[in-house]
Amino acid sequence: MSGRSKRESRGSTRGKRESELRGSSGRVKRERDRERDPEAASSRGSPVRVKREVEPASAREASSSLIPFVRVKREREVDEDSEPERQVRAKNGRVDSEDRRSRHCPYLDTINRSVLDFDFEKLCSISLSHINAYACLVCGKYFQGRGLKSHAYIHSVQFSHHVFLNLHTLKFYYNYKNIKRPPGDIMFLLVQRFGELMRKLWNPRNFKAHVSPHEMLQAVVLCSKKTFQITKQGDGVDFLSWFLNALHSALGGTKKKKKTIVTDVFQGSMRIFTKKLPHPDLPAEEKEQLLHNDEYQETMVESTFMYLTLDLPTAPLYKDEKEQLIIPQVPLFNILAKFNGVTEKEYKTYKENFLKRFQLTKLPPYLIFCIKRFTKNNFFVEKNPTIVNFPITNVDLREYLSEEVQAVHKNTTYDLIANIVHDGKPSEGSYRIHVLHHGTGKWYELQDLQVTDILPQMITLSEAYIQIWKRRDNDETNQQGA
Repeated sequence: MSGRSKRESRGSTRGKRESELRGSSGRVKRERDRERDPEAASSRGSPVRVKREVEPASAREASSSLIPFVRVKREREVDEDSEPERQVRAKNGRVDSEDRRSRHCPYLDTINRSVLDFDFEKLCSISLSHINAYACLVCGKYFQGRGLKSHAYIHSVQFSHHVFLNLHTLKFYYNYKNIKRPPGDIMFLLVQRFGELMRKLWNPRNFKAHVSPHEMLQAVVLCSKKTFQITKQGDGVDFLSWFLNALHSALGGTKKKKKTIVTDVFQGSMRIFTKKLPHPDLPAEEKEQLLHNDEYQETMVESTFMYLTLDLPTAPLYKDEKEQLIIPQVPLFNILAKFNGVTEKEYKTYKENFLKRFQLTKLPPYLIFCIKRFTKNNFFVEKNPTIVNFPITNVDLREYLSEEVQAVHKNTTYDLIANIVHDGKPSEGSYRIHVLHHGTGKWYELQDLQVTDILPQMITLSEAYIQIWKRRDNDETNQQGA
């Protein structure tokens, strides 16, 4: 081999070694850069394909006050929102505020999916305009605009429909302007938990066959300030009274002006006639003189009620000839005579005595009877075991309304839909519930986790404590099996 060929071979081997050293140093440098900034390295030298999503010019101009950013994503990544993107969006204020608003909307329960149909032409049902059209998710109609004078806002105020969908941007809007809660108020938690429990109970796509009310019970303990607890049994009437009034106040209702769905369903009205009585120890002549004074004249007051309290006759003290206590029975209409406007009852206080009589003026769609079985004194609580005989259906309350009100109320017939029974002693008793299933017309008895069938005739033999009656409409027929 000649000297020239040797020199050429040495030069080629030297060039190969230099190129390998440059390649290895380049790889080391790229690996260091990738460790320092993985996203920049992937965008420069990674063989993985990169897809860039840049905001359009109109969006950048509209949000000029916000910091524009370019979203860089790898196609092999599953999660669409990487951590830097979340940080940038949170910095711009576009994440937390929207999530916080969407999770605390109190009107999501009012959405009626059965009436929604988006195949119609996107026109306002009033102005027939396709500009800025919104769909009401409660009734399914289309309206224009969402300003204070727009058709959508007028529809929301008039019919209390508060959830809308923009048919162009597909964004959801809700308006619960009328519900204002003071800072730090926790009572609205009760409404949210109760709404969640109702949605779980009536969800046709329920995965489980049972529903746990644990979150609802925790909200009751918190909102009642531990007046009602999970580990301690309370009185059913006390809880019912507190629960209805708590829901009413949490929804923004007041005693007189503002109404809620609670008052629309359960609230009725009555007239209370009160007459003051003179002291029984006074002479007869002095009593007659006092009765002519204005203080002892009868007064009338209009009042509302959520439920009606029915007084039972006094239980017998003596045993019968078989050395057993007689359990008396009383018809339902006898204890309902308290509200016929004629029957008077004496109420005693520490200083004064009064005669009162009651007359109903408005009957709600659902009427609640609370049968007063417990009497408290300074030493203990007594229970009245009197059995109330009542029919399951066709209870007409027209005779308990005043004459001028009877012409207004067309439907005054009620059917029983729930019956709560208290068994045992006042402090150690238990509760059972009889519920009517509207689909089949059958009655079921519920006690804790046990659910069994029961005949309607057996319901009247129990010691009823709370009853819920439903007003019958004109087109409603008798329930089968009731």
